[in-house]
Amino acid sequence: MTFPTSPRADQVESEGDDGEALREKCGVFGIYGHPDAAAITALGLHALQHRGQEAAGIVSYDGKRFHSERRMGLVGDNFSQGDVIARLQGHSSIGHTRYATTGETILRNVQPLFAELDGGGFALAHNGNLTNGLTLRRQIIRDGAICQSTSDTEVILHLVAKSRRNRFVDRFIDALQQIEGAYALVALTNKKLIGARDPLGIRPLVLGDLDGRPILASETCALDLIGARYVRDIENGEIVVISEDGIESIKPFGVRPARPCIFEYVYFARPDSIVAGKNIYNIRKNIGANLAQESPAPADVVIPVPDSGVPAALGYAQAANIPYELGIIRNHYVGRTFIQPTQSVRELGVRMKHSANRAVIEGKRIVLVDDSIVRGTTSRKIVRMMRDAGASEVHFRIASPPIKYPDYYGIDMPDRDKLIAANMSVEEMATYLGVDSLAFISINGLYQALGEKGRNDAFPQYTDHYFTGDYPIPVLDIMGESVKQLSLLAEAS
Repeated sequence: MTFPTSPRADQVESEGDDGEALREKCGVFGIYGHPDAAAITALGLHALQHRGQEAAGIVSYDGKRFHSERRMGLVGDNFSQGDVIARLQGHSSIGHTRYATTGETILRNVQPLFAELDGGGFALAHNGNLTNGLTLRRQIIRDGAICQSTSDTEVILHLVAKSRRNRFVDRFIDALQQIEGAYALVALTNKKLIGARDPLGIRPLVLGDLDGRPILASETCALDLIGARYVRDIENGEIVVISEDGIESIKPFGVRPARPCIFEYVYFARPDSIVAGKNIYNIRKNIGANLAQESPAPADVVIPVPDSGVPAALGYAQAANIPYELGIIRNHYVGRTFIQPTQSVRELGVRMKHSANRAVIEGKRIVLVDDSIVRGTTSRKIVRMMRDAGASEVHFRIASPPIKYPDYYGIDMPDRDKLIAANMSVEEMATYLGVDSLAFISINGLYQALGEKGRNDAFPQYTDHYFTGDYPIPVLDIMGESVKQLSLLAEAS
């Protein structure tokens, strides 16, 4: 799809929340046939907390009834109490930890969503984003549906409910064949635990085993925490149906090449996770090493922007043979509700999260390594912090290519006119950030860090539209809104 030209980013700084950190929509978890299903699910969600911190929920089934607990806030704040877990009775359950990219941050949008259908209860948790969700939502509401949330996930519930197929699995497949976008789903019925990935496998989902009890999770780190064994990744376009009869694999979309989200490797997945057979920590070190080869800098020390820049900075330092130091100390106890009443206090906000370690910075030429630059506001403040701590030179190196295009598949990313790399050249960004030099890893350097020879432009191996503008799935809702706006303009003229 083609984007209109954006205004120049001479005012990219935002008010209040700078929106610099990328956030992935959600983490999902499910387990079948375990007597402590809800407790295991809560532990799994703890491991997936990095994928969403706004809300969490668990739905369990005890053989007769479904039980649901959905709360705003962190998993540990809501599901560590014995009385909450005691209310979630049953041998099977699914859970969800959320960061909203579609729908407001309110309790009615917290997942798993639950509905009573004619065949029984149905709970659903979704990681990703539907690119035709708004279009489908309008259609089902016109047909008489009553929506209880503003989440695109509810659309899937309604499509399953409307399907005229006989078997529940067939109704589920019928619903998936109508949606577009990125999704990793876990669903729970009175007889089955179901997992599904979109036809391109953009969002991750793995199958595990805990003493013979099947598990579905967004990442392998959730399996590690509970002592479960990794079995395999759910394949792109695959549906797995777990029941008393075992595990059934269904592939209703035919065979297509996978294109997983490359940002899972750069940023989203936890460093100790394995994604599609690749260790995230090693991949990020490889990215740093390639970055050092592509963009060396005359420096005395390499400093990561914690925590996401740490593995890449290690790789850079080792490849460049430059000492690695913790020049920035991160405060892990900063809450999300800190009040910033004045501009002067807002300017100090970054120091709540990061503080300079002057002893390793003062008088040094530093290479500062981070995973990405979005708006540039936080990066600018960190560079200023390095200058204030006495750095003689600051060379900024970024472990991803420039982010020039927004995401519609489940990453919370600003519109294009707020993306600094879409509106400035690298030289202009360097001036804006106040660095002596700025460089990003090339798209081929990133692919090579993943074990590829480079990006195959004819058949890209990963979803990377935020760098390239190559959107693998049509963005119907956005295109529809653009057409609607053009129509309104035409009527007005």
